[in-house]
Amino acid sequence: MIAIDCTGKTALVCGSTQGIGRAIAEALAEAGASVILAARNEHALQEALNVLSKNNSTQQHNYLVADFSRLEHVQESVQHFLNKNTEPIHILVNNTGGPAPGAIHQASSDAFIQAFSQHLLCNQFLVQSLLSGMKEAGYGRILNIISTSVKQPIPNLGVSNTIRGAVSSWAKTLSFELAQFGITVNNLLPGYINTSRLDSLVQSTSKSKEIAEDAVVAQMLQTIPAGRFGEARELAMLAAFLASPLAGYINGTSIAVDGGRTSAL
Repeated sequence: MIAIDCTGKTALVCGSTQGIGRAIAEALAEAGASVILAARNEHALQEALNVLSKNNSTQQHNYLVADFSRLEHVQESVQHFLNKNTEPIHILVNNTGGPAPGAIHQASSDAFIQAFSQHLLCNQFLVQSLLSGMKEAGYGRILNIISTSVKQPIPNLGVSNTIRGAVSSWAKTLSFELAQFGITVNNLLPGYINTSRLDSLVQSTSKSKEIAEDAVVAQMLQTIPAGRFGEARELAMLAAFLASPLAGYINGTSIAVDGGRTSAL
């Protein structure tokens, strides 16, 4: 039986105290990787750390506190961690909370600037910080949790649609440059996944359309051929596969995990 095996690899998983990020961290730990959790709430980080699997003697899980809404805080925290821990990090999962829902014509300039910093600039800093270790190891996996909006914009997510597209183009360009070093760059595009982010979108849509939340949920489900919302675990298993040696020839892709909802090819 073929197994996803990340033994001997270390992964930095951002936004890993809840939702998709936490599910990915748990899946990578189950696959044998040492996992470094990153988020802004230290108590939640400690709680998440305590439940990570340890299946082999090489696994040493850890965490760092970083507020991705403040680029300078991410820079300081990550640099401090890397100064104390010199072992290479082979897997980077870029994942952070998305911009607030809302119509694009009502979005402020500050909302775009904040989202650009929180997503693209933080991603860029992390890649540059970890790149030498990946090159030295001859192994790297950069996974970006984005959105199906890079293929098909989602109503009422104006700022998010814009920034997600920028991150997707950044990742594709990066994939051209890094493949020669044994480093792959891929995007995972969650559809409607049962997380607090989905709850926020339902509430915002309900308010803007002045209809009940149950009606919003029903409308969303009608757009999904699978007839249900996804679970974070389902996306996490794909992330674990892409992070493993099994996926060494998969590079520069954007893979939707959406129950068939996205109509674009």
